[in-house]
Amino acid sequence: MSAAFDQDGIRFLYPENWVIEHAEHEAGWTVAVQSPETAFLTVSLRQDRPSIEALADAALATLRDDYPDLDSDATTETFAGQPSVGHDVRFFSLDLTNTCRIRSFRTAAGTVLVLSQVNDLEERNALVLEAICKSLTVDDE
Repeated sequence: MSAAFDQDGIRFLYPENWVIEHAEHEAGWTVAVQSPETAFLTVSLRQDRPSIEALADAALATLRDDYPDLDSDATTETFAGQPSVGHDVRFFSLDLTNTCRIRSFRTAAGTVLVLSQVNDLEERNALVLEAICKSLTVDDE
């Protein structure tokens, strides 16, 4: 069965056995869904509307602080029906290859950052993260 998240016109489905945490902050909110293993996805809404490029690049810079040898490729694509920018990132942690997808786009409510991460031993969870991302929809501006 699936559970659903819905706030400020941003909606997605996720497995009901994944843990969800929600935090409000001065500029908006962040929700994280965590698999029973290590895979996770975060969605952040910034109502102060920074540029999508700045938000995606800031997320990459934060990862680079922790993993200076990471590999990344810039990307643009349609994500949740919106033009997005981001990075496909690969890095080693605890002898495992980790894959992280960073995407940022605009909605009527603000600037959104979506970050998903999975290691190379969690092939099933990689498919689940992909399904969560595909289920993500936003209200039109």
